Amino acid sequence: MPIIYLSPSTQENNFYVNGGTEEEWMNRLADALEPYLTASGIRFNRNTPYMTASSSIRASNAGQYDLHLALHSNAAPEGLYGQKRGILVFYYPGSGQGQTAAQLIANGLKDIYPLPNDVRAEPSTTIGEVRQPRAPSVFLELGFHDNQDDAIWIKSNLDVIARNLALSLTEFFGLPFLTPQTYRNAVVDVNWGSLNIRDKPDKSSYIVTQAPDGAPLTVINQYQNWYVVSYRDIVGWASADFITLV
Repeated sequence: MPIIYLSPSTQENNFYVNGGTEEEWMNRLADALEPYLTASGIRFNRNTPYMTASSSIRASNAGQYDLHLALHSNAAPEGLYGQKRGILVFYYPGSGQGQTAAQLIANGLKDIYPLPNDVRAEPSTTIGEVRQPRAPSVFLELGFHDNQDDAIWIKSNLDVIARNLALSLTEFFGLPFLTPQTYRNAVVDVNWGSLNIRDKPDKSSYIVTQAPDGAPLTVINQYQNWYVVSYRDIVGWASADFITLV
């Protein structure tokens, strides 16, 4: 299963013009994004508000991640406070996967941001969370929090933005986009040793783990004849033919 390092802003002193901070609202966005990631079988680990950009990078580099996703909002330079709008999605030049992910995210956000022509993906060599992660990295500047219209848009559309980001991420990873569902209890029901749990809903995809007959599972979601399941804290895809709901 793909796994991302989710890194919402830890900048508690960057204030929104209409209340709250960049740290607060990007963590709220991450909160809204998490159920969509799980629903589509994307695993994640996440920083905490007590961390810094540097410690977030170290935590990301300590694991094996398929993408590092940093969630931020922007601020205009001195003299232009409140006058700029737009979304920037940064990637490291030369990172093909980073550029692909950034472009997919930017294209997706054009569908929901009020000024689609002001959404663009750009390379950067100066941003630490773009340059330093070992995984392909995307650094999202989601509008300008010193601009009243952008700040209102972000705060009023957290779920819409989260859903949009998840849709782009599933496209990047080649997974179906699924909306969150109520979890269900289930057991493995096979006539042989174990059920293969895979990283994608495809019989030829990589086997992440196996569950023996009768083993308890949590069914997270369903796509066609495949379930997204959790078994011993490992999330993957398994054929619905060999799972019985209880």
